[in-house]
Amino acid sequence: MCASTRACVLSIWETADASVNFAMRYLVRARVKSGREGALAKAIADRTLGLGSIAGDEYLYNMETARVDAKGEAHWVETCFCDPPLAEERPYWEGYFDLLSVKDAHARRNCRHENGTEAWACCDCDCTKRLEEKLARTGKSFLSELGSSSTASS
Repeated sequence: MCASTRACVLSIWETADASVNFAMRYLVRARVKSGREGALAKAIADRTLGLGSIAGDEYLYNMETARVDAKGEAHWVETCFCDPPLAEERPYWEGYFDLLSVKDAHARRNCRHENGTEAWACCDCDCTKRLEEKLARTGKSFLSELGSSSTASS
């Protein structure tokens, strides 16, 4: 288990066996914790969400692309280089969300990084493009819904 994404990245660089890779895209399903809507909205607006994490602006990007369904659950696709998934990100997310599921966003056998075809392919890969496009057409914008719920609760 990696203590941080930096540790995961370094462990991959130092691994002699190119078939041992931990990068992958995940479909995350989560619900904002009760009473944390305002704090999450503020962290996004102030651009402090994920502050101190090596994943940097990825948290903000995930929230910009996240969608919320009729049950109030947020969905987004996240790139992660840790094993287990979200080892770096989980403490940041769990400050605001109950993580309901974290699943592979596509088959690992088709992942160019996972199958050793192209190292670091997840960084600029479009393997989940269709999933992300489909997700963008479902539900509502998470940020719009968060803005509505955080103003209603203030």
